[in-house]
Amino acid sequence: MIPRYSRPDMVAIWDPQTRFRIWYEIEAHACDAQAQLGVIPKANAEAVWKARDVTFDVARIDEIEAVTKHDVIAFLTHLAEIIGNDEARFVHQGMTSSDVLDTTLNIQLVRAADLLLVGMDRVLAALKTRALEHKDTVRIGRSHGIHAEPTTMGLTFARFYAEMDRGRRRLVAAREEIRTGAISGAVGTFANIDPFVEEYVCEKLGLEPEPVSTQVIPRDRHAMFFATLGVIASSIENIAIEIRHMQRTEVLEAEEFFSPGQKGSSAMPHKRNPVLTENLTGLARLVRMSVVPALENVALWHERDISHSSVERAIGPDTTITLDFALHRLAGVIEKLVIYPENMLRNMNKFKGLVMSQRVLLALTQAGVSREDSYRLVQRNAMKVWEKGADFKTELLADAEVTAALSPAEIEEKFDLGYHTKHVDTIFKRVFGA
Repeated sequence: MIPRYSRPDMVAIWDPQTRFRIWYEIEAHACDAQAQLGVIPKANAEAVWKARDVTFDVARIDEIEAVTKHDVIAFLTHLAEIIGNDEARFVHQGMTSSDVLDTTLNIQLVRAADLLLVGMDRVLAALKTRALEHKDTVRIGRSHGIHAEPTTMGLTFARFYAEMDRGRRRLVAAREEIRTGAISGAVGTFANIDPFVEEYVCEKLGLEPEPVSTQVIPRDRHAMFFATLGVIASSIENIAIEIRHMQRTEVLEAEEFFSPGQKGSSAMPHKRNPVLTENLTGLARLVRMSVVPALENVALWHERDISHSSVERAIGPDTTITLDFALHRLAGVIEKLVIYPENMLRNMNKFKGLVMSQRVLLALTQAGVSREDSYRLVQRNAMKVWEKGADFKTELLADAEVTAALSPAEIEEKFDLGYHTKHVDTIFKRVFGA
């Protein structure tokens, strides 16, 4: 991923030096296990650890690979250069390349998931803070982009919190799904390596042995992992879209923080654009771009092919780096989001009480008017508001058919804003607990 959308901690997980360090640890632990079984001399296993503090020469490994056309062999050759050919002769005993590559990828994805969980926790904390801050800040709810009924800004944040909390639980499950390793040899039969080696290496690296690895770890695990990242990215976009709407000039219920010295347009000095949330919409597309390839990686030929390899070399780092950046960008947007309660009330009252139409409808039915007639009476007065800018309550009070069923006091009571917020605390307890 390009540096513009990258954070150093996540980038470091995918650095070649990190990858080779994990390869090395897998090989060294496997040698220890082999020595315990008496398959190789203990002295040779101990000799492998001479490279414990070595910085691997990435350029040298690349140089060897240019000849061998095989990345794992290139690494093993370089390792032998470091610890000595005789000492290294039992390294990779009974193993196949996928034992190293697949186990390493899963370790990297587990580490990436841990960083993503940190980002999600920051987003959740920001959403909860703003939800509590604006629990009773009334704004208009919209359906189809059209004014519907009153809600609160706090409920908007709570809704996003609940969605991201579901995403976090999915990510925890996906992390567990991907936390497996395989050291089972060619076609996964353990013919040339004892299952104890796999168990030993996995325990040392915090993994669970893959029950049936053929020669590769099954890619349905990876498909779930990347699909989960895609869902989280869609939730990020869901929040971003709402903020982008609220920042529209004719709405202006909230806007991204505009820092001193910031410029919105090269041509129009007055502009304050929702650039961060627009960026998040784009980043979400990039994350979702990995989902279909990850799903297509599930179908591999027989016990192993490498059609998945090129895909994962790209989507592994690119997707996790992008989502990590997006989560922290979103958290920053929410933390600094500027909210305008006065504009929320102004927008809600733009159509002069129209948003209370359902209360009047229900009151008429409870007063004995049929639902069809109740709907007709309310709608004909509502259309005067839409088309002539009339005041909804005034029109209702002047409608003889309405006042025949409802007294002026009963009509007046139907315009109480508190009616729509009376269960906010109940919803908050469901989302955040007592």
